[in-house]
Amino acid sequence: MCLSAINRCFFSSPDRVAALYGAARKAACTIYTIVAKIRKKSYMQTKKLYKSPDIADIVRRYIRYLHLERSYSVNTLEAYRHDLDYLLHYLQAEGTDPLGVKLDDLDHFAASLHEHGIGAKSQARILSGVRSFYRYLVLDGYIEVDPTELLVSPHLPKHLPEFLSTEEVDRLEAAVDLSAKEGHRNRAIIEMFFSCGLRVSELTNLKLSGLFLEQRFIRVLGKGNKERLVPISERAIHELNLWFDDRRHMDIKPGEEDYVFLNRRGHHLTRVMILIMVKRLGEAAGIRKTISPHTLRHSFATALLRGGADLRVIQELLGHASIGTTEIYTHLDDETLRQEILLHHPRNIMKKEGHNT
Repeated sequence: MCLSAINRCFFSSPDRVAALYGAARKAACTIYTIVAKIRKKSYMQTKKLYKSPDIADIVRRYIRYLHLERSYSVNTLEAYRHDLDYLLHYLQAEGTDPLGVKLDDLDHFAASLHEHGIGAKSQARILSGVRSFYRYLVLDGYIEVDPTELLVSPHLPKHLPEFLSTEEVDRLEAAVDLSAKEGHRNRAIIEMFFSCGLRVSELTNLKLSGLFLEQRFIRVLGKGNKERLVPISERAIHELNLWFDDRRHMDIKPGEEDYVFLNRRGHHLTRVMILIMVKRLGEAAGIRKTISPHTLRHSFATALLRGGADLRVIQELLGHASIGTTEIYTHLDDETLRQEILLHHPRNIMKKEGHNT
């Protein structure tokens, strides 16, 4: 029977096509279930055969899992590995197998962090990494029960992020020495932070191919390699164009051509370079607040909220996975409102005058 005859036989009727599709889908589901069971059985057999697998090999697999499955950046992977080392060194000193850990062991580990003077925020981050590690061990069949399910993290007080007013951002930009080679670059960086709300890692990795200035938006690669589109202001475009005039005369190193912001040697900027630059500008501008690139990101979000922007919109612009992360700015604005009432409400003014007399 020729191929055309076979096609006519099997695909001439819609009912036959639907039946074939249903059968194929059912077969695929069956195969998937069988493979999953075989894989789980294989893991359990491996576990029984090797009672103490090489923990270094497991950690390598875990980091690879975070990289491939969770799309974490190199910096995030290094942070997870570093925090996990706290636990592994502790367990080694106690003579405890990481695969045989109990909740009591983890509670004692958490107490040891406090005894070593590690702050509550750092403790919470380390314990979060420990939970992630043991969830992976369960997922890949190294252990059957997650010992971190009832592990309690230290209570963290609500910390309202520092932010700058528009006037303070203007002072920061005015402090830039435009006679220096990197002057226009630095002003463009400050304006990009404030106008677009970028993370420092997003700015260092910003590409020319991701700029759509005529359409007034940029493409940003955020956490977990998630892309988002962010509008860009006319002021930021103006500062970028001034920087591009200087950039055209630079000797750019091979492989660095697409990066927006470069150092004098033609390489793209690092996080540390930008952090130092922002702190120095803050000192030069006479701003006494603790300033970092993230301060300008907070300033962007606060300015939007005060301007009446919807919280969901701010979440999208900042690239927050959870609205809970964005809600910190509502607390911040409530605090500002409270201060305004204390300063300007007539009842409070009268009270202050009464204390002064």
